[in-house]
Amino acid sequence: MNAIFGNNISMAEKTLDYLWSKQQTTMNNIANVDTAGYKAQYVTFEDEFRRRLTSAKKGTSGEIGNIINNSRYFVRNTQDESSRVDGNNVNMDVENVELARTTLQYQYELNALNSDISRLRTIIKG
Repeated sequence: MNAIFGNNISMAEKTLDYLWSKQQTTMNNIANVDTAGYKAQYVTFEDEFRRRLTSAKKGTSGEIGNIINNSRYFVRNTQDESSRVDGNNVNMDVENVELARTTLQYQYELNALNSDISRLRTIIKG
């Protein structure tokens, strides 16, 4: 597959994994909106991934593939102060917007991946 698509399939897989984790974390925040003392969580991936890819942009396809495959996301707690008496800092407006944004990004990435696979299928069929 890499001979045809390069690192696109690996990149799509990592992106979908990241977005899925981001959705799960956001839904967990929403589920804990009424839990006293709960601190909202968020997922980081883009900055570290961008830094690693930029440092290897003159590398070979195999080196870039290793960077993609070895990339990880991290779940972190927000340090934002809570405006609520119970210490919970989940902001439902922020979480709902983030959930909608992540859902759209996930759908876009799936459509792009399906398009790549459809092109491959067309090439194979001739």
